[in-house]
Amino acid sequence: MTPYFHLAFPVNDLAAARGFYGDVLGCKEGRSDPAWVDFDLFGHQIVAHLQPAAVGDRASSAVDGHGVPIPHFGLIMEMPDWERLAERLKSAGVTFVIEPYVRFAGLPGEQATMFVRDPSGNALEFKAFRDMAQIFAK
Repeated sequence: MTPYFHLAFPVNDLAAARGFYGDVLGCKEGRSDPAWVDFDLFGHQIVAHLQPAAVGDRASSAVDGHGVPIPHFGLIMEMPDWERLAERLKSAGVTFVIEPYVRFAGLPGEQATMFVRDPSGNALEFKAFRDMAQIFAK
């Protein structure tokens, strides 16, 4: 069996979460309850839990000249999928925390990356490698 990633995270508004994860990212909705909703994030299960007191501003860490939001979650994607998602987010008018770009260009671990926040402020990173063997390259 292929392992699947699972993440539960806080949101302050389930309707806004449904709009972002369902409409903007294109995630299929799974089970739900008045306090939570499951989404299929490219084959992985993420669960938005209504916990307004747990959301808010967080720290950042300097990476390649950018302030990377901490904590964050996301996906490593195939480059064509990443490019399509970048265009989808731009078309939807999503504000990027870090605009799509290639970091560590010409170095081990070169990767395309972009960061966005959902309506509750949770940071998501989507990245892609032209050579997937570079994911853990030093």
